[in-house]
Amino acid sequence: MHRLLGIALLVSACAVGAACDDSPTEPGKDTVHFTAQLLPANEVPPVANAEASGTGTAAIDLAIERSGSGTITAARADFQVALTGFPAGTPITMAHIHSGVTGASGGIVVDTGLEAGEIALDGGTGSITKRSVVVEPSVAQQILDNPGSFYFNVHTVLNPTGVARGQLVRQ
Repeated sequence: MHRLLGIALLVSACAVGAACDDSPTEPGKDTVHFTAQLLPANEVPPVANAEASGTGTAAIDLAIERSGSGTITAARADFQVALTGFPAGTPITMAHIHSGVTGASGGIVVDTGLEAGEIALDGGTGSITKRSVVVEPSVAQQILDNPGSFYFNVHTVLNPTGVARGQLVRQ
């Protein structure tokens, strides 16, 4: 009987010790997926020239590293953008994420690193792929907290302020 009671107390003590562990959680990694439907009508002001027929889709994977307390310590983004319906040979000069709600323009917060002349839409169609783009941890947190307050857009020579834009949507 004493032996059984001793074993029961030992098991209980182990269970309580495990439940009361105050150590921080393990640091973690996570990837969050976003999309944006790119339309010239979404630009501010809307595009109304020869490139107004172009559209696209942006898929953005945001890889996040967190500390044991849950704070984002590092973030990187992968971009996969498909564009179609543009005039043949349209040069894409820039592509990035801006802060700004629908109908408002804002500053660039994540630049893909696309360089002018790097992409020309042969036949009016093409794609952009950029991998492992560094994202400031505070910006990554803001995007996670409110993705609709950010948009992705692409720029061309004819439309230097942006040719097609879409708000970020978390998937």
